[in-house]
Amino acid sequence: MSKLFLPTTKDELKRLEWDYLDVILFSGDAYIDHPSFGTAVIARVLESYGYRVAVVPQPNWRDDLRDFKKLGTPRLFFGVTSGAMDSMVNHYTSFKRLRNNDAYTPGGKSSFRPDYATVVYSNILRELYPDTPIVIGGIEASLRRLTHYDYWKDKLLPSILIDSKADYLIYGMGEKPIIELAKFIEDKVANGVDHSFCLSKNTLLEEKLKLNQIAFFDNEKLGDDNLSERENTIFLHSYEKCIEDKKAFVENFNHIELQANVTNPKRLVESTLDGYIYINRPFPPLSQDELDAIYDLPYTFLPHPRYKGKTIPAYEMIKNSITIHRGCFGGCSFCTIAAHQGKFIQSRSERSILDEIKKLLNLPGFSGNISDIGAPSANMYKMEGIDKQLCTKCLRKSCLYPSVCKNLNKSHKSLLELYKKVDSLKGIRHSYIGSGVRYDLIFSKEGFYDGTSEQYFIELISKHISGRFKVAPEHTEEHVLALMNKPSFELFKRMLKEFEKINTSYNLNQQVVPYFISSHPGCTLKDMKSLAAHKELKNIFTEQVQSFTPTPLTRSSVMYYSGLDTKTLKPLFVERNIQKQREQKSYFFKNK
Repeated sequence: MSKLFLPTTKDELKRLEWDYLDVILFSGDAYIDHPSFGTAVIARVLESYGYRVAVVPQPNWRDDLRDFKKLGTPRLFFGVTSGAMDSMVNHYTSFKRLRNNDAYTPGGKSSFRPDYATVVYSNILRELYPDTPIVIGGIEASLRRLTHYDYWKDKLLPSILIDSKADYLIYGMGEKPIIELAKFIEDKVANGVDHSFCLSKNTLLEEKLKLNQIAFFDNEKLGDDNLSERENTIFLHSYEKCIEDKKAFVENFNHIELQANVTNPKRLVESTLDGYIYINRPFPPLSQDELDAIYDLPYTFLPHPRYKGKTIPAYEMIKNSITIHRGCFGGCSFCTIAAHQGKFIQSRSERSILDEIKKLLNLPGFSGNISDIGAPSANMYKMEGIDKQLCTKCLRKSCLYPSVCKNLNKSHKSLLELYKKVDSLKGIRHSYIGSGVRYDLIFSKEGFYDGTSEQYFIELISKHISGRFKVAPEHTEEHVLALMNKPSFELFKRMLKEFEKINTSYNLNQQVVPYFISSHPGCTLKDMKSLAAHKELKNIFTEQVQSFTPTPLTRSSVMYYSGLDTKTLKPLFVERNIQKQREQKSYFFKNK
């Protein structure tokens, strides 16, 4: 094994001459040492602070549990994640059929992680190591941090902290909170405090309240005498109340979503099962220097050597791509990005991006083609509020819906300059944009916002797509789009006109490939018939109509469960019958 990889076995520990580990990370994904994979990032960040870290990828939970025992007890804590996806989304289709592949497993094979992987892994570790702290994180833990609707069990579940028996939960992007928590536990251990004192149930509430971006369960209620803490706290409806009253669940979500999208959020507390779930305030968004430092860590950009000769589909898809920023201020109702990464854009410097591309040039098999210079939304790089003071007072969940914020800097100048520098690098033949593009950031129904947006669209279509321009209008019917927090279909029509102009001017034969969602709350079969028959789509090849999947902690999933419009609390049509959902999805293709 190369010493460039973190250890995964006892033999690898011996080669490194390590006689102990500070942190052991368990993941539902294969171990790929690349900044697009959260486990690798957390491992490298911990390593950069001097901690000895090991990774146990896709442990076998069915046998004698040797994978959970082989590395022993860490000095500080176990870290647990289901991987880059919620394990239930990873395992099942929107029609609740078991998938026969897993992109994060060698060979794309399925069944290498359990359902509700975070809970299963954590319970095994709790049984084997009752006195060692367990910290859960990643997308599955993050989006299940409070009472949430589980589509696969078709009911409300309490915070994942309850079922997992974990001590701490890190929500959102975890680089800063994992270090703060590691230092917190290390200080206790270094001062001779018994290791079990670091368990959530044994640590004083006052100490845990000081930890940023951490969630935990505690039997103790925040006292009335602690006025300063209570003033910065929102007390949500209890888990039990949400089960009794769907309106209470909606009201909880509205608080959760708002606090995830303001610059000065409050702590959230939810009563549940004779105790309280505490969601401490998050760290502020990362600065450019902080984000650069994370991407500058010594990743190998390769799968671990244990997978030699095996193909991991998720790695193949991203290995030649570059992430240029985090966050998304689009605020789509069905999307989990804002709930996990936040709406505030955190951009890398040109230096950091170009340095990573230079590393790509040295990787085996790299042909000089970058598959994606992207992010959650490809064209939000370095976009932010013009007047930052206005942003501190803003309560909007989206900077784009129902209208584009007047305080938003929509200039594509920085992105154009970045593309130019990337394409000028020796060894780069072509750079593509594979991430989704927000065309409502480029123009309104009246035309382009400015010269940079027009220049960006021309360069995008003429230079950075390989024949097909993938966009996501999501629907054609205005009332469904409103529930999705998506712009009017009129804007898509405007985009088509501009697209065809560029095709003609540059003598191109590019295609627009739109993506749509069927069975979203508020969408009827009649709405899908209208979509399928829409004249603007008559000669357009449609790549995908995705049937809506309710994922935890999204506005759309709350609407699906409650049958209520979360903005007005009025009743809403929801198609819950799977056969009728199939009919909605298939109607478009039948019509075509």
